[in-house]
Amino acid sequence: MTAVDNDSACAESLSGVHGVRFLHADLESGSWPFAMETFEAVVVVHYLHRPLLPLLSAVLAPGGLLIYETFACGNERFGRPRNPDFLLQPRELLDAYAGLRVLAFEDGLVAGTPQAVIQRLAAVRLEPRACGPVETLLL
Repeated sequence: MTAVDNDSACAESLSGVHGVRFLHADLESGSWPFAMETFEAVVVVHYLHRPLLPLLSAVLAPGGLLIYETFACGNERFGRPRNPDFLLQPRELLDAYAGLRVLAFEDGLVAGTPQAVIQRLAAVRLEPRACGPVETLLL
């Protein structure tokens, strides 16, 4: 099954869920496709493109939740990614989202098969702000 097939299967399985919308966008080149939108939740898993870090908190609605998990320095001992461009530095997620209220943070070795070094963060936007339509963004 290709990545596009996976996206199609996921989109189909969630097609009847209120507030779920799928958008294919190149987040690493071109303009930010969510400039005028806000979201109740942003979920990022195994993805790091540092220019997006401030944009992800900017699209959170008041009370919006950010959940972020990706690989950190030290992971190169266990597998991919090994490139430092794709590995978080110590406390990098904490520093990137200092403007949010951090609910949980973890940085370290995750046991299992395969082992990995990861950072995890859960944070919420507390301050009120003007917002448009509210949806959930999954990356």
